[in-house]
Amino acid sequence: MDSLGLRERKKRQTRQALSWAALRLAVERGLDNVLVEDIAAEAGVSTRTFNNYFSSKAEAISSRHLDRMRTVSDALRARPPDEPLWTALTHAALAPFEDDHPTPDADWQAGVKLMLSEPALVGEFLRANALADRELAAAIAERTGTDPKHDLYPRLVAAAVGAATNIANEHWLNADPPVSLTGLLRDALQQVAAGLPPPPST
Repeated sequence: MDSLGLRERKKRQTRQALSWAALRLAVERGLDNVLVEDIAAEAGVSTRTFNNYFSSKAEAISSRHLDRMRTVSDALRARPPDEPLWTALTHAALAPFEDDHPTPDADWQAGVKLMLSEPALVGEFLRANALADRELAAAIAERTGTDPKHDLYPRLVAAAVGAATNIANEHWLNADPPVSLTGLLRDALQQVAAGLPPPPST
């Protein structure tokens, strides 16, 4: 059992190393100037190993975003069962960004900008978002006793959390001066949880 756990951890580490190498090289050189062979060499593995994990450069790059968002589903399942749903969701949504600082990480910021602007990556990024929403809806359904195949509620909530996360990311990318991503995300989720009341008139 321990051996299986070690193998799974090594596989996860290899997958993450390949994804990060793909993202870093694409930012440095431009996506069209990066080959699968370059990514594999950067991660210290063979091209065959790359192909065992990913079908394309785009999938490798976007998987880093998907892994972050899957952390949200795992974190929600770990929250106390008697905790109010939106409190639990806020804690879970912040879990991937626990190390966030007021000054955004330049490498990750450049990577997110690339995923949102490079046409060859946008489709894979949207696919990653859809997968993340589906997994979060399943976690919400477990917590609320609903069925994501028949009930609107878990999918609506997951979509709202996903939208809040994406919008907070966009604000974070464009903020000048830099602001905390976690602060933006917490504010976005609080507004959604409150039913998005109109802002006070000025």
